[in-house]
Amino acid sequence: MFKKVLIANRGEIATRVIRACKELGIATVAIYSEPDSTSLYVKKADESYLVGPGPIEGYLNIHRIVDLAQKVGVDAVHPGYGFLAENPDFAELCEKKDITFIGPTSKTIKDMGDKVRARNLVKKAGVPVVPGTNGRINSKNEALKFANSIGYPVMVKASGGGGGRGLRIARDEKELIKGIEIAQSEAKSAFGCSDVFIEKFIERPHHIEFQILADKYGNIIYLGERDCSIQRRHQKLIEIAPSLLLDDEMRQKMGETAVKAAKASNYTNAGTVEFLVDNNRNFYFLEMNTRIQVEHTITEEITGIDLVKKQIEIAAGKKLNIRQEDINFRGFAMQCRICAEDPKRNFAPNSGRVTAYYSPGGIGVRIDGAIYKDYVIPGFYDSMVVKLVVHGMTWDETVSRMKRSLDEFVIRGVKTTIPFLRKVMMDEDFRIGNIDTGYIDRKPELLNYDEFGDPVDKVAAISASIAAYYGF
Repeated sequence: MFKKVLIANRGEIATRVIRACKELGIATVAIYSEPDSTSLYVKKADESYLVGPGPIEGYLNIHRIVDLAQKVGVDAVHPGYGFLAENPDFAELCEKKDITFIGPTSKTIKDMGDKVRARNLVKKAGVPVVPGTNGRINSKNEALKFANSIGYPVMVKASGGGGGRGLRIARDEKELIKGIEIAQSEAKSAFGCSDVFIEKFIERPHHIEFQILADKYGNIIYLGERDCSIQRRHQKLIEIAPSLLLDDEMRQKMGETAVKAAKASNYTNAGTVEFLVDNNRNFYFLEMNTRIQVEHTITEEITGIDLVKKQIEIAAGKKLNIRQEDINFRGFAMQCRICAEDPKRNFAPNSGRVTAYYSPGGIGVRIDGAIYKDYVIPGFYDSMVVKLVVHGMTWDETVSRMKRSLDEFVIRGVKTTIPFLRKVMMDEDFRIGNIDTGYIDRKPELLNYDEFGDPVDKVAAISASIAAYYGF
C-alpha cells in the first residue's frame, strides 16, 4: 500500500480523497492556490503546498505538480475529477517518473477521452452507439450532407468534450452551421482541440450511467446504475440510484454492455460508462468517464462499497475482492448538488462570503462539502460547494428524506440551488419518476419560489438560520 498520496485537486473531492487515505493509513499532500488557502481540505491534509501562479494555472501545471510530488516523496497521485483527472499527458508523466497515477493508464484515458475514438472502439466490441459520423467533420458541406441523411435534430459534439462544453443541438441547416462554429470555438478554448463530430439527437432521453471497477488482473464488475437525467445546460443537478426506469433484466443487459466497453479499452480502476436510453428503452453508448464521478456517493450508499478506497487499492496492485454476484442494492439513494448559483438567472454562478451555514443530519443523510460559515466561495472554480446525499429503504422515503434535509439546510450570503431543489422534491412528476433530460426545461414553475421556499418551510429555514448564527 502507498505511504503518501498527493491529491491534484481541490474542494470537496480533495476532502473526500483525504478521508479515504486516512482510513487506509496513508499520509496526504494537498495543493492549493491563494484563493483556496482557507479551504477545509488544506487544513485536513497532512501536508499542503501553494501552487501558482494565479487561481487556476497551478492546478493545471502537470510538470510543477509532478516535480512537487517527487520532492515531497509521494508514491501516488489521485487526480479527483475535473482539472487533470482525464488528462493523458499528466498520467503519462506520472508513469515516466515512477509515480502511480490512481486511475487508468494514459493510453486508456487518451482512447476514451476522444469521443470519436471511443465510439469506434466500443462499436467494434458490439456496444450500441448513437448513429453519427465515423470521425470529425472536415467541412460544413460534409456536416450538412450527413445531417440530411439521418434527419434533424442532430447534436454537434466536441471530440474531446465534456460537461456540456462544445455541444450544440441543431434542428435545421442554419442552426447546424452556427452550432458547428460555436462548438469548435468552445472546444478549442476548453480542450485545446476544435474537432467536432455529429450524432443523431435523441429527444428527451434518460441519461443513465454504470459504475465499473476493474483491477489489473482482468477482473471487471459493474456496481449498478445512476440516473442522471435531471440536468441544466447538460450538467447534472440530481442523481438517483438505482434508476426507476430499469428492471432487473435491462439492468443486467446494460451492466454487461458497460463491462464490454471497459474491456474494449483495457480499462483498470474505477470508471463510468454513460448511456442514453430512448423512449422505446433502446440504449446507446454516450461516453466513458475515466475517473471518479461527482455522483459516486449514491453508488456507495446502495452497495456499501467505498469507491475511492477501491481506486487506491486497485492502483496499488490489489485484486478485486468482490465478485459480480456479491453486488446487492440496499434501497435507494439520491444526491443533490448544492451549487452557488441563482436558478432564477439561468443558474448563474454566485460567489461570495457564506454568512450562515447549517447542514442537515439524521439517519440516512450524508454531507460531502467544502464550505463553512465565513468561508469565501471563489469565483474561479466550479460552482458546486456541497453534495447532499440521502439514503432510504424505499423511493418515497428517499424523496421525503431529501425534502426534509433541504428544509433544514441553510446557506446564507450567496444564492444557492437549495430552494429550487426543494421545489423539485415536491413536484408530482419527479415523485413518480416521470423524468428525463428535458425535465427542467419543461418545468418553469420550479423557479416560482422565494428565498426560503414555501411558507411552511420558511419558519424552519429561519429557525435554522438563527441556530447557525448563534452556534447552537
